[in-house]
Amino acid sequence: MPQRVVCQKCGYVLYEGADLKPPDEILHQYNGKCPKCGEKLALVPLDVEVKPAK
Repeated sequence: MPQRVVCQKCGYVLYEGADLKPPDEILHQYNGKCPKCGEKLALVPLDVEVKPAK
């Protein structure tokens, strides 16, 4: 099952891949801020969407 993590504010794709990554690992990769808009990233997701694979 692929995973996609995006910035809640600007929609920048922070991670996309087949391997599931924990949120803290993705946060650490970007030093806690979105590289596009500078928004502070949170460990707890604000919105979760589950979509069928195409």
